[in-house]
Amino acid sequence: MRKVNVHQAKTHLSRLLQRVAAGEEITIANRGEPVARLVPAARPAAQRELGCDRGRVRFSDDFDEPLPAAILAGFLGTEKKDSRRAQRRRKSK
Repeated sequence: MRKVNVHQAKTHLSRLLQRVAAGEEITIANRGEPVARLVPAARPAAQRELGCDRGRVRFSDDFDEPLPAAILAGFLGTEKKDSRRAQRRRKSK
């Protein structure tokens, strides 16, 4: 890791950036005190290949059919909720 002062960094920024792009880390100091680090930026992830999971995922034939009313009501929060009294009565039977 190389250490440069602020004046050198301002004067030679493009050269420093080339070295950083090559993988080097550079510390910028003000009056001998480190104040910043130039590090390579994170590289974007490689582009994904289309169809790489072909044969691993299965969809049922009716996956896009409307949901049954009871399940849809559960998702929408419109199902009737039993009172605690009704729940207790069912458990005691």
